[in-house]
Amino acid sequence: MGSTLLKGGTLVNEGKVFQADIRIIDQRISEISTQGLLAKLHETVIDAAGKYIIPGMIDDQVHFREPGLTHKAEIYTEAKAAVAGGITSFMEMPNTVPNTLTQELLADKYEIGKQKSLANYSFFMGASNTNLEEVLKTNAADVCGIKVFMGSSTGNMLVDQDEVLEELFKNCPMLIATHCEDEASIRNNIEKAKATYGEQVPIEQHPIIRSAEACYLSSSKAVALAKKHNTRLHILHISTARELDLFSNTLPLSEKRITAEACIHHLWFNDEDYKKKGTYIKWNPAVKTKNDQQHILKAVLDNRIDIIATDHAPHTIAEKEGSYFNAPSGGPLVQHALVALFEMHAEGKISIEDIVRKTSHAVADCFQIKDRGYLKEGYFADLVIVDTNRPWLVEKSNVLSKCGWSPFEGQRFKTSIEKTFVSGHLAYNNGLFDESKKGERLSFNR
Repeated sequence: MGSTLLKGGTLVNEGKVFQADIRIIDQRISEISTQGLLAKLHETVIDAAGKYIIPGMIDDQVHFREPGLTHKAEIYTEAKAAVAGGITSFMEMPNTVPNTLTQELLADKYEIGKQKSLANYSFFMGASNTNLEEVLKTNAADVCGIKVFMGSSTGNMLVDQDEVLEELFKNCPMLIATHCEDEASIRNNIEKAKATYGEQVPIEQHPIIRSAEACYLSSSKAVALAKKHNTRLHILHISTARELDLFSNTLPLSEKRITAEACIHHLWFNDEDYKKKGTYIKWNPAVKTKNDQQHILKAVLDNRIDIIATDHAPHTIAEKEGSYFNAPSGGPLVQHALVALFEMHAEGKISIEDIVRKTSHAVADCFQIKDRGYLKEGYFADLVIVDTNRPWLVEKSNVLSKCGWSPFEGQRFKTSIEKTFVSGHLAYNNGLFDESKKGERLSFNR
């Protein structure tokens, strides 16, 4: 790939904002200098003056729908959308068809990633009530973690047998990432809603059906299991204020055995938005109250919540326009996650340093990712040039996810992603993609 010099950009790294030049040679950052670097013969020079250079976002929770659900999305299309949104690495979930419940099926997904993904990639191994032996074969050095659905999920992936959970938390040496909603509570709430509304349950009932109590019951159970067995637990998409007391901000991230994630939609939307957005903002766990939304952001800032991710989970427009029980939960977010966070920064809600910390540094530390997540000499050149003075309007015509829609349609963002480097390769440049080199499989220091 040769040598590239980024001149005069404003770097954001490890809590500091400073002007510096960055030299990329092949896949890695070779030099960072606040004194200025002279261009070498035949070196590509990029003027980054007036723009931010940040480490690419590492999204620890996406659903790219391949194999089996490629009418909704596929690794090729969603990885491109991610790169256009400043996401340089992703970790993809196992609730595809077939569910990723064997080492062979996991290897198949890695082969697809190798062939098709413009972004760096890793894939979770899935757990079920019957595959503990397969789970324990997973190689911690090159697989991001084990995914456990402790709530409704696709296919055979609900892990609801207490003895299975005990054995999993006791014996699994890897990070376990959990979706936590109590299935019995949800079923009970569905019956109550049907008693009132029949089959025509309004979308506004979604956060009541998938309630704060259902989330807390399941999250607290996961935390209790993790404490009992000293399991490395990571709870995904926290959606309630009540759950936040389960997490500590007194320990540094490097010493935490229990960590948590917040998602863009729970930071951006609240239950008042159902009136306008309807089933387009139907997620599991549900978008809940403004009080929940505000407390989740507070927990991100005070380090009870460690990571910001997307839970990108596309469905077709036709699917999302169904009635409450027919419209699936989930939506596309990778293209707009970082610019949404920069919009929150412009509103004074979060610093750019915290955006970088929660979308890059902390993800790399939490998952022990090798040589990524920071702007450091010797690290992979996964970085993004961000222009905070180039507004744009989200419209169907510029949505890159295969599903062709976004919950952000009609939103004018002040910030644009100008360039995205993936493992040293300029994969995205002002709306144009260079697909001559694919992303790399993530490795882990475990």
